[in-house]
Amino acid sequence: MATTTQAPPARPPATSTDRRRRIAARPAAWIVWGVVIFFFLNLLGVVASVLVSSFGQRWFDTWLPDGYTTSWYARAWDEFALLQVIVVTLEVSVLVVGLSLVIGVPAAYALARRSFPGKRLIFLVFLLPILMPPITYGIPLATVLYKFGLAGHMSGVVLANLVPSVPFVILTMTPFIEQIDPRIESAARMCGAGLRTVFLRVLTPLLVPGILASAILVLVRTVGMFELTFLTAGPDSQTLVVALYYSMSASGIRAQQSVDAMAVIYTSMMLVLLVVALRYVNPTQLVAQVKDEPEH
Repeated sequence: MATTTQAPPARPPATSTDRRRRIAARPAAWIVWGVVIFFFLNLLGVVASVLVSSFGQRWFDTWLPDGYTTSWYARAWDEFALLQVIVVTLEVSVLVVGLSLVIGVPAAYALARRSFPGKRLIFLVFLLPILMPPITYGIPLATVLYKFGLAGHMSGVVLANLVPSVPFVILTMTPFIEQIDPRIESAARMCGAGLRTVFLRVLTPLLVPGILASAILVLVRTVGMFELTFLTAGPDSQTLVVALYYSMSASGIRAQQSVDAMAVIYTSMMLVLLVVALRYVNPTQLVAQVKDEPEH
């Protein structure tokens, strides 16, 4: 006599009330959400106070300024020579991005396609400038650059920023290269293409998303890099973040609203760069790695 087993009754779908009860039964979740909300409220308060101050005429012992004006932005533009500072920032960023790609992309290809002794050690060496605080290696690096007469000029700022930027490009591009089937390169070589032709005409079009992602991320990192730029910049090679630091140190001489206006300009530039980065960079592609299939 065959026995039949009855399937357990299906659970009714969870309603919104059930979900609220489960959340309420987890006090740790409330603590985590409370900390997150508290952090963002404080951050929003700081940003809002600087933004309001940059437009305020006078602000003493009151909740809001007495009046609003945009003259502080024009004054900050003239006092801090922001046009020259922004031009220097763009020049340094473009040079760092270009040199990092020229050095980092071929190095990433070699690390992605070749196996050799000490490969893990090389990856560790490339990780150190990214994981370590820049000030720890920035001081000895600046000492060496000053010894050879490179610091104090744009060349010293560019060389200093290449130290973390090149490993950043290598570690970003390596997963992109590993996602490309190596049989595509083998087929191109069988058709008579050399290594240079394969790299320029076959791989480069496929690596355009990765190159663009690396370029944007290095650009954001370079514009926001303070320590290395501060240690190696001269009077004519200051980027926007270094000029903002000097303006803050002179807040007793210049009006606070003028300094806040400069901070708003810098923050706006960084937000634009971050939005562009999130538009073109897929974070999952930066960590996804594909193992090569064994050749038969």
